[in-house]
Amino acid sequence: MTVLRKVARPLLASMFVSGGYNAVRDPAPLVPVAEPVTDRVSSAIGRRTSLLPEDPESLVRLNGAVQLGAGLLLALGRAPRLASAALAVTLVPTTLAAHSFWTIEDPEKRAAQRIQFLKNASLLGGLLIAAADTHGKPSLAYRTRHAAGHASDAVTHQAHAAAGRVGDVAGSAVESVTGAVEAARKHLP
Repeated sequence: MTVLRKVARPLLASMFVSGGYNAVRDPAPLVPVAEPVTDRVSSAIGRRTSLLPEDPESLVRLNGAVQLGAGLLLALGRAPRLASAALAVTLVPTTLAAHSFWTIEDPEKRAAQRIQFLKNASLLGGLLIAAADTHGKPSLAYRTRHAAGHASDAVTHQAHAAAGRVGDVAGSAVESVTGAVEAARKHLP
């Protein structure tokens, strides 16, 4: 891992580790702010699956646990792409719940919430870059396409080689038959 990644990942993860820890330890202060979003999430997803809890406090705690766990993984450089993607997913409802500046009338509070919203949007951009970071190695999609191309080339080469062998065998068979016919003609009156 490069020095840049060793420094950047923990810096990017620090906000999520801290916020996730606080949400898991004491979700109560976050529940009133999160409730409008958690209600929508519960009604949209909760009906389809029983995997998510329906009460806002449990959803806040679950979101915090994902942020804490994925933040630690990112900081340690373990599964950084998956951790970054998980953090990006958790950041969207967090941002919508906590920083909906467009609903605030007071200009000073609105400006402060706009700054927090844009900070989270910047974090989201960083997480998306980290989720796509392949450490300078080709991506899985590229390697798959490349391997498929090599496999196709190998199959084509083998088909040509087999056709060449079939042609050689056929040529030998024709020569043998021609030789046998010539030999038979010599013995016929």
